[in-house]
Amino acid sequence: MYDLTRFNLQNATDIGAALRHLGQGADTIETVAQRSVRYFYDNLIDPHTGQSACALARFFKTHAYGNLPPDLQAQAMKSLGRVDALDPEVKCLTLLGTVGDQLAWNARRASQGHQVIPLTSARGVKKIPMMSQMIQSFGLEINSVVAPKPTLLMELERKTYNVFFIPKAAGSEYIPSQRDFVNTFAIKSVLGFGGMLPSGNLFTIILFTKVAVPDTTAQLFKSLPLNIKMAIIPFSTHQIFCPQQPVASSDT
Repeated sequence: MYDLTRFNLQNATDIGAALRHLGQGADTIETVAQRSVRYFYDNLIDPHTGQSACALARFFKTHAYGNLPPDLQAQAMKSLGRVDALDPEVKCLTLLGTVGDQLAWNARRASQGHQVIPLTSARGVKKIPMMSQMIQSFGLEINSVVAPKPTLLMELERKTYNVFFIPKAAGSEYIPSQRDFVNTFAIKSVLGFGGMLPSGNLFTIILFTKVAVPDTTAQLFKSLPLNIKMAIIPFSTHQIFCPQQPVASSDT
């Protein structure tokens, strides 16, 4: 168990070692993604309560619209108010793993509004405050996520990215859902980290925490995406989604 308020390099090293092995016995990226967020939720603890320091942990990855299953394609079109299909190459930020305090936060298909987010253009991404800020915090150009250039893929894949860090979630312009999410669930900080896969797809884990995270802790998370990448690369071009299971509806 690890305390985010007193996090150190040895903690980061131990977590990295655990993350590298999360792909063992898995058959899809979704399985590894769910294991990843479950690991953070279970192992980052608030020492004052003995419970998870995370209210919600989520794993996202970009996918080409044409490679999404029909249900997610339909949701992507609905989110844009379209009845016709999108260009098959349009990148969509897709929820692959989710764990949280609320029952409905523990199944990606229960999420309303966050299962798939089409990234149709750089201009469109800039209208999504948290998404655009996260990409820029990582040190990426928005266009390199929306339409990655093949000539730059190797450079992007090898790069070490910065973290996306909001030390004080309350009042942050990058988290629009202040009343219904930040205030209701006592979110103190937001910490995101991720990287680029050889395919040119971005992956990221976002932690919404119930404890205030120090900057020194946030910076130690820079090293973790490489370990996550090692776990998901074997599945990065195939075997993305688990077989569909029915879930209850939700407003998250």
